[in-house]
Amino acid sequence: MKLIFLIISLSLNTSHSFSPENVNWGFFGHKRINRLSIFTLPSEMFGFYKDHVEYITEHAVDPDKRRYAMDGEAPCHYIDIDHFYKEGEDPFDIMPRKWADAVAKFTEDTLMAYGIVPWHILRVKYKLQKAFERKNVDLILKYSADIGHYIADAHVPLHTTENYNGQMTNQKGIHALWESRLVEVNADDYSYWVGKATYVKDILGLAWDAVRDSHLALDSVLSMEIETTNEIPSDRKYSYERRGNTTVKVYSKEFCDLYHKKMNGMVERRMKKSVIAVGSIWYTAWIDAGQPDLSELQNIPPSEDLVKEMEDLDAHFHHGEHKGRICE
Repeated sequence: MKLIFLIISLSLNTSHSFSPENVNWGFFGHKRINRLSIFTLPSEMFGFYKDHVEYITEHAVDPDKRRYAMDGEAPCHYIDIDHFYKEGEDPFDIMPRKWADAVAKFTEDTLMAYGIVPWHILRVKYKLQKAFERKNVDLILKYSADIGHYIADAHVPLHTTENYNGQMTNQKGIHALWESRLVEVNADDYSYWVGKATYVKDILGLAWDAVRDSHLALDSVLSMEIETTNEIPSDRKYSYERRGNTTVKVYSKEFCDLYHKKMNGMVERRMKKSVIAVGSIWYTAWIDAGQPDLSELQNIPPSEDLVKEMEDLDAHFHHGEHKGRICE
């Protein structure tokens, strides 16, 4: 009972952070997913992650910030699987799951052009495993926060399509609507009990399964937004809200409530799937590293070098130029 109370109290403390490019579950959604994933961990890991809950939470959005600092970061967040098949074909039969096979079939340039999120998840898992093996606090924190972001992205239907922002179907803005606005409006009403993290024998398989499930939901995401638009008068589709010192145009609560209802819990289900997947991959990396004693690392804060790296990343985010697609 005490643990349940702790989960609720800490999860509700997730801070709201807003940006003109709040993509990929929005900053709020990513932070909440990483935060809640901590509570899926076994006792041998929980103490370390709980002590560093603020870092794991706040830096859940670093991969999005990195889009302002690094060329080649953007494709790590998605895969436009619909680019690779024609009507009537199964893209998951056409696209090889292993990187080398996919490169041989489509070329690395093509894959980078249309996204590499499932393979990138596997890559970061190995980095996290090595960090555990070396008992490197900085890298454990960095890669734990990072992989949580990429796993969550794989659970988003609009991260599996070239029509990622509805720009091909006259639905521009649907990306931020589904990932950010609906979460902001409804997240406190979701049930986040997902059970305990389990060992994942096939990390790449888990990543591809997440992408497949997301893509299967894509038609509903798009069609139900059209239905909602047709049912809500145009003058009630949007409203205005204060965000800090700025007034911004947002989808109205009336529109969000109807769209959310039509999807029958889809956003909540994808968030919960993200939470248990993140926790399970953290756990798997720790197991594969030989289950190092994390209690020895609990009182070690992030180094000055890591703090400086994060400060530089923030500077790029606030003042740099976005590299790759933008979903507003």
